[in-house]
Amino acid sequence: MVSEAVAGADQVADSHWKSLRYFNGYRVSIAVLLFVSSLIHPSSFSLIAPERGTHHLLVTGFYLAATLASLVGVSVYRRRFNFQLNVHVLVDIGVLTLLMNFGGGVRSGMGILLLVSLAGSGLVGHGRLVLFYAATATLAVLYEQTYRAITTDFAAADFFQTGLFCAGFFGIAILARLIARRVIANEELARKRGIELRNQTLVSQRIIEQMQDGVLVIDRDGMVRQNNPRAARLLGLSDPAKRSLTSYSTELARSFRVWSERPSSEPVLVRAPASGMQLRARFVSTDSSERDVLVFLEDTGRLQEQARQLKLAALGRLTASIAHEIRNPLSAINHAGELLREENHDQTTDRLLRIVLDNTNRVERIVSDVLELGRRDRAHRELIDLRQTLRSLVDEYTAKERIATDVVRIEISGEAKICFDRAHFYQVLGNLLGNALRHSRKSSGSVRLRVSDSEQDGGIDLHVVDDGPGVDEATREHIFEPFFTTHSRGTGLGLYIARELCEANAAQLELKESEAGADFCISGRFDECQ
Repeated sequence: MVSEAVAGADQVADSHWKSLRYFNGYRVSIAVLLFVSSLIHPSSFSLIAPERGTHHLLVTGFYLAATLASLVGVSVYRRRFNFQLNVHVLVDIGVLTLLMNFGGGVRSGMGILLLVSLAGSGLVGHGRLVLFYAATATLAVLYEQTYRAITTDFAAADFFQTGLFCAGFFGIAILARLIARRVIANEELARKRGIELRNQTLVSQRIIEQMQDGVLVIDRDGMVRQNNPRAARLLGLSDPAKRSLTSYSTELARSFRVWSERPSSEPVLVRAPASGMQLRARFVSTDSSERDVLVFLEDTGRLQEQARQLKLAALGRLTASIAHEIRNPLSAINHAGELLREENHDQTTDRLLRIVLDNTNRVERIVSDVLELGRRDRAHRELIDLRQTLRSLVDEYTAKERIATDVVRIEISGEAKICFDRAHFYQVLGNLLGNALRHSRKSSGSVRLRVSDSEQDGGIDLHVVDDGPGVDEATREHIFEPFFTTHSRGTGLGLYIARELCEANAAQLELKESEAGADFCISGRFDECQ
């Protein structure tokens, strides 16, 4: 237990040891001045009585050696702080009292140095023993003055001046103690605030690092000062050095200049050249002295993916409800209609039965399409050779629809391979061929399947082009929406399901601009299955 107490007592803050070193530096400088004064005795530069030069030299020499030893000890032996401080102060009191005696008592002015020493020790020691130091200095000065009065002459004025010095000792002690208490309180408050600030900084840093959005800190000149890892990945910030925003994204730099002229809270859409992703950028001004600007970057693809996940979750619940609540009664209705159709009825009844059966079949197709959409995430991708697959698929489709084989023309160039689930690919292409044949002239080459490598490395484009009237602007905006159709017997889910299946296979289905007819393009890759 004793060892633990000693160890705890030795645990003094580095700031205390640094203050003690500064205090000893002051003591060494005073000792040097006093020692130099004794060396030039009996010149006019002597600070104390020339007739006591030998004693003066011995005391100042001892004081210089003691202060130098104290300075070295504080730097090397960082233990027993209070003991070292006590020794330093007591040495100062003893030496300065002797020098006061050599110089003629309180008239020598050495009492001023005692005041400074007491004030410094009180601040360094945080006022713990400053009253003890003041009392010790008072006793020493009073003893010196009493000894002088007995041995030499008695002067009432000297005793009055000595009393003033002693009162000053206690005044300095009390003042040093009050200042020390204030310093201790401020240090404790600063320590707590520092800990809180450090914790808050660490939490804020961790939050920014783990954010799914990119964060940039740029100055008014458009120079990137700080960024989080997400922003580095989005913009390709590989160089940690401060660089211009223009070197990473010209679109973002242009948007920043526009915002600087007309600040707005509305986000802007930019495309990152490094990743090719479309980003939503939002600029926020800070209240810092340097007028920095925060830039928040959101990946619109991630937002769309989140929306798709929510949509799939809702779709799963919908398909389950459809399977249990709609399909079974629908089958019963269809079966009853077929039985009624076998009996002999008049023309009106037959017409009504055909309407019932046609609509039940239409609802059945809708249910089947929705159930198939719910299984879009079950993609088993493989590398499909389009040179063989397209020809066999087209032959099978034309035979099934009873149309001439030359109506569909195949044009292939490049790698002609795609990474896709085979069942999904057949379903997507069958839907696109059906739409193309429905709106085409059905003559030779009315429908073209054009395969070529895309501009991106490892990419491939498959175009399904027809020579029909094309898609007007009003329809183009809604063509991929569910249950939107221009065909009286369509379900409105074909193109929607086709696009969803393409996205499930890391591909895209888009309606391209064309001079005549419609041009649906499947953009996929062939290097992800290798």
